[in-house]
Amino acid sequence: MSKNYQTGLLHLVQLVISADGVIDKREEEAFEKIRKAEKISDEVYNEFIQEVRLKKERDIYMDGIGLINSCEDDEKVMAFVHLYKLSESDVKVHVKEIRLLLYSVKLSGVEFNDVVEKARHLNY
Repeated sequence: MSKNYQTGLLHLVQLVISADGVIDKREEEAFEKIRKAEKISDEVYNEFIQEVRLKKERDIYMDGIGLINSCEDDEKVMAFVHLYKLSESDVKVHVKEIRLLLYSVKLSGVEFNDVVEKARHLNY
């Protein structure tokens, strides 16, 4: 997977896990599973952390969606599969998480049904 994919995914994951104002243990565990599944190195992750620490939520979103939109279609779908699974990781799905996911899928030209179908087959 490309660095744009990995970095864009990190941006959007950050927004989903912080959407309800609380990052719980299940979300942290899901985030680590995503990092492992996508082979996101500590170097890429640390660069991301330094980059977003002072950014506003809107800027994180715009940067993340821009990076994802620069990716191949299969990478785009996979990014949203991870976000979909992540939104399910904490027992309470927050409206802001769903809105973010649906709006992002639409902006990226990805079919939401493709995301749901692929997410059904992803276990982590």
